[in-house]
Amino acid sequence: MIAQRLAPFGTTIFTEMTLLANKHGAVNLAQGFPDFDGPSFFLDAAAEALQGGQNQYARMFGLPALNRALADRWQRATGAEIDPDAQVTVTSGCTEAIAAAMLGLVNPGDEVILFEPFYDSYRASVAMAGGVPRFVTLREPTGAPRDGLAAPGAFWFDPDELRRAFSDRTRLILINTPHNPTGKVFTREELTLAADLCTRNNAIALTDEVYEHLTYEPDQPHIRMATLPGMAERTLTLSSLGKTFSLTGWKIGWAIGTPDLTRAVRAAHQFLTFATATPLQAAAASALARTDDCDHAIGSLVADLKAARGLLAGALARLGFGVHIPAGAYFILADFTRRPGALRPDNVPDDAAFCRSLPAAAGVAAVPPSVFYQNRGLGAGLVRFAFCKRPATLHEAVRRLGVWATDRRADQ
Repeated sequence: MIAQRLAPFGTTIFTEMTLLANKHGAVNLAQGFPDFDGPSFFLDAAAEALQGGQNQYARMFGLPALNRALADRWQRATGAEIDPDAQVTVTSGCTEAIAAAMLGLVNPGDEVILFEPFYDSYRASVAMAGGVPRFVTLREPTGAPRDGLAAPGAFWFDPDELRRAFSDRTRLILINTPHNPTGKVFTREELTLAADLCTRNNAIALTDEVYEHLTYEPDQPHIRMATLPGMAERTLTLSSLGKTFSLTGWKIGWAIGTPDLTRAVRAAHQFLTFATATPLQAAAASALARTDDCDHAIGSLVADLKAARGLLAGALARLGFGVHIPAGAYFILADFTRRPGALRPDNVPDDAAFCRSLPAAAGVAAVPPSVFYQNRGLGAGLVRFAFCKRPATLHEAVRRLGVWATDRRADQ
């Protein structure tokens, strides 16, 4: 009964793995949500908005105060002044912004360039719009990781492969930076190449920047595609509140672009969700106006996540995984097949089977990255762990994995 354009995608892997985690009482390092609340001044603002009568439909493209707050933050970050009413659209999370952008910009038969591995909604959104995906692969760093740890953000792509992906049918390229699941932060050189190819082929750059503030290496800063020469006119920037302020359940996202690009997003958005929860928009506007508090909250979160990254990466390496340290976002990709004493059981052929067995066998849930690849074999030896968790949660996950790994080796 499922329409052909959606039938190949099945149930999202995040739902599947969280259900398995719940079934087996496993520590959930699969789905990328924090197990702690966001800043208290956001929560207080939400309670005030709920009690203050802001509970009816919001304006379709966002409460005026929130659009203004987002435009102000954009100006602080980029130096560019934008029209909050003509260039900012508030959506129900970045996932809805992705779908609205695809539906509003892509005609059937248009080509859309995706980097693989990709966040799973990208491929489905292209299908819903009738687009044709073209894939460019982010590849694992070559050579064995030293002491089980690869250099931060070391995934790479072949520039010639990107050049070949463009054609006279290319409508847009979707770039996620910092990148989920590899943790790659695209460099200025890489983004400049993509920008040049967009200009030559009259293509749009759609950028998913939900992890824009979550970077850990000073020499690998986040760079906004829209700030590159000539790209403000052809870039649609998507982001959200959820990752930056650990409020993933609020589903407050946005799209920022020229009036023409914005009209395309709104053409679809108005028929998807129409408007996002009014009291949460009001709370977001009020909290974002407290710029010093926001900057402090972001700095504290980044410090905590960097410590969590080190805790989990080091533990996984000691257990025998080959660990790709992320330069951004909050996921670790780990190879469970290549190091001496590899942890893959003999009867587990790939990452999907490995991750489906882990909640029951080890009491820990993770995500199989092959679902994020068009060529699934490229991710078959990897597993993705989320480290956006309290230290106590990560210590318990590490303890359980240690018991499991010891038992595994004792059985060999």
